[in-house]
Amino acid sequence: MPSSTRHLGERIGRPAAEVYAFVADPANLPRWSSGLGSSIRQVDGEWIIESPEGELRFEFVARNDLGVLDHRVTFPSGDIFYNPMRVVPYDDGCEVTFAVRRFGDISDADFDRDTAAVAADLAKLREVLEAGG
Repeated sequence: MPSSTRHLGERIGRPAAEVYAFVADPANLPRWSSGLGSSIRQVDGEWIIESPEGELRFEFVARNDLGVLDHRVTFPSGDIFYNPMRVVPYDDGCEVTFAVRRFGDISDADFDRDTAAVAADLAKLREVLEAGG
């Protein structure tokens, strides 16, 4: 059986603390992450993403000093998907890692597409931040 998790990483030539602060602000998601939806807004303390599936709720774990950016995405169906993500210092910059996890019983082709979309988002994040954020 193929692995249900793929670990991706993108080195970014910016200090880990700066990258963490940028990514930890959900308002910045549309600048680098196209995979979830087209826009994000805050309503009554919750972050809502407009997506083709409807409104998704988005929530990071509490801010921390360890670079942990794990987050939950709640779908209109009520299904909750947990996404492990980290920012780790690396030489004079950092590495952002994301564990792409297989959702439900999606096909290998769909899992490959999800993985490619996350890889593209991480590359866009590097591009945005290295251009000055």
